[in-house]
Amino acid sequence: MADRLRTIPEYSYGSSEQLCSSRYLGPIVRNILLREAPPPKEIFEVGCGNGSTANMLSGMGYKVTGIDTSSSGIKIARETYPQIHFERASAYDDLASRYGSFPVVISLEVIEHLYDPRAFLRGVQGLMTKRGLGIFSTPYHGYLKNIAVVLTGHFDKHFNPLWDGGHIKFWSESTLTQLLCEAGFEQIHFFRAGRLPPFAKSMIVVFREASS
Repeated sequence: MADRLRTIPEYSYGSSEQLCSSRYLGPIVRNILLREAPPPKEIFEVGCGNGSTANMLSGMGYKVTGIDTSSSGIKIARETYPQIHFERASAYDDLASRYGSFPVVISLEVIEHLYDPRAFLRGVQGLMTKRGLGIFSTPYHGYLKNIAVVLTGHFDKHFNPLWDGGHIKFWSESTLTQLLCEAGFEQIHFFRAGRLPPFAKSMIVVFREASS
């Protein structure tokens, strides 16, 4: 794990405040969970950051385990939410042998930061029980939004290569579906969050581990 962590740029956190994305992702994630996997259940969160989402899930009645590569994020999470289990670890680690399996795995605004999303999905599969529920989110990219980003002069800001620990993969519903199908996941459904759907800030994908 140590070698993996040294090669991943640090995403720094300065407080326990919710990220702005939580404001539009949180309500949709809550509704999905209450419908598809109501509490009490165990949830594993890959990329828990400062722990604010894990705290929301804990408040709903879930038992949460969260990991992140950010030392500042894990420090804040442990100090702010001592009732929740947080550890510093990589999405590329053999998480299943360390933590076991879970009926729900969540990873919000993480996959766009990863060099090797296929390795990440193999780890997620190991964490999930049969027919387990997965919930990911990532910034939305579609034809109209991409044109709008260019025409409004926001290309450099949106695709900023100078952001240490920033986005290195830019997903569409089509490419993320292809990745999940390739890994053998089923029942793939998308929701868009933030702004009108054609210009959504993020998309949330819900999927299940295959039964066989």
